[in-house]
Amino acid sequence: MTRRDFMWTAAAAATRVSVPAPLAVPIHRVMDAREQCPPERLRLFWWSIWPEAVRDFGQGGIQLQTSDGPGEVRRSAGDRPIFIGLRRGVINLVLTDHLPLYWDNGRAVAGVTTVYDGYHVCMIALRYAHGNQVPFLSVNTCVHELLHALLQDILVSRPKWFQTGGREFRADWYATCLWLFHDGAAIRKSAGVYLDRLRSTVTARTSLDSPARR
Repeated sequence: MTRRDFMWTAAAAATRVSVPAPLAVPIHRVMDAREQCPPERLRLFWWSIWPEAVRDFGQGGIQLQTSDGPGEVRRSAGDRPIFIGLRRGVINLVLTDHLPLYWDNGRAVAGVTTVYDGYHVCMIALRYAHGNQVPFLSVNTCVHELLHALLQDILVSRPKWFQTGGREFRADWYATCLWLFHDGAAIRKSAGVYLDRLRSTVTARTSLDSPARR
């Protein structure tokens, strides 16, 4: 073995050792059974937008572990959403045609991420969802919304007006880092803290629901 071959082998081995194990993020996908989305809109999501999101996160060392289940989004008298089929301890990715007026306010919003009745929810409006378009300005809708959870924005229930714009820019920034530079180091660090918080809420609820021992 020549010196050059040895150096290349050592460098490759060091690279393999330094690459961290992928961070697993549990995602439960729920398709709103009350909405009848056009087939072309569903094809765009399942064949383009979602695979792109999985690929972008994967390139940044984040693995989306998905499950699927039935569900729907009902509307109250004030158009406040009533979710059926959500799970605790995961990020619920709810797919619907358009967001309830309660959140959309006529703005054609592509997605929203929030804690709703204790459930962590990313709701995607398939009518307006899109893939990566313009770096730092218009990125994959699923990546953008999931980052609001992984970057812990979801844990701030009532952000100040000046925080909202900053959070949107930050999500687009990190989404671009995943998309173009495959850099997810900062996201993994924040996501680890977020997932610990997510799991702890399930543990706390389980303890409260368990019968007291005498």
